[in-house]
Amino acid sequence: MPRSTPSAEPRSDRLTERETFETTLPAPSARVASITRRMLAPMSEPEPSTEFARVPAASVITACLSAQASVAPRSALAKLFGRSPLSADSRPWYLGALGERRVAKRLDALGDEWTVLHSVPIGERGSDIDHVALGPPGLFTVNTKFHEDATMWVGNRRLLVNGQPTDHLRNARFEAQRVTRLMTTVTGIPVTVTPILAIVGARDITFKEHPADVIVLREGELARWLKRRQAALAPTDRERLATAVARQETWMPKPAASTTHQVAAFESLQRDVEQAHRVRRLWSAGALITGIGIAAAVAGNAYSGLISALIGG
Repeated sequence: MPRSTPSAEPRSDRLTERETFETTLPAPSARVASITRRMLAPMSEPEPSTEFARVPAASVITACLSAQASVAPRSALAKLFGRSPLSADSRPWYLGALGERRVAKRLDALGDEWTVLHSVPIGERGSDIDHVALGPPGLFTVNTKFHEDATMWVGNRRLLVNGQPTDHLRNARFEAQRVTRLMTTVTGIPVTVTPILAIVGARDITFKEHPADVIVLREGELARWLKRRQAALAPTDRERLATAVARQETWMPKPAASTTHQVAAFESLQRDVEQAHRVRRLWSAGALITGIGIAAAVAGNAYSGLISALIGG
């Protein structure tokens, strides 16, 4: 879907109401039928682009840089005092991109038995799926949520962030259903996709109940949880699914634009943000040391005065 500036957290809803409705429609489109014909073609067809869905957070990086483009450069004084280069509009996108890149590193370390894609475009309205992982246990969609220092509460049907309800479980569920239908149609294999919600940055997560159909994990638990799953796919089915998953034509009709230059721009922005953070920490440490020195001097003067008064008395 066309991206707009988030109000509180980045991309809290990947699916529009229209797209959510479409996930319930059983009839495959003409495009899906065309994809099926291509998938049944000989394996000598050209290999998919090596860049397709290999860049973590590609769509969020694009949104972040778009929001950041209108921000005026910081002055020398602002840099001296460590003012962040991010604006109120770009910061949520920035955090979202950091979260997806962190989860991507976990998934990329799964090993050769796994096929992992990131920022997978799906359909023609600008929607994407944060991560898709295929391995011996099956096929998984991973929706990343970065909630910095947040308190989260998880129930069977609800997930609260700092006491506020979210659509995270619903959206993760619909993503998996959408991919289930697509992959079953394309490959002819009955596929069940498991949705995972990967949480980054939360201070505390309380599980009242574990959702029955969505796996909720901290970022650091993700790879270990996937590796411990028992094998569920026959090798031939996994090979066929891996071919389908890796093909750009499976997900969208037109090749995705290169994002290499945007990644470089984002990493430059990240260095500026981290440098500003270090400068602020130095100022804070200096202020603390100065405060301690002043307090010590005042205490020393008071003590000297007390001693002098006692001696004079």
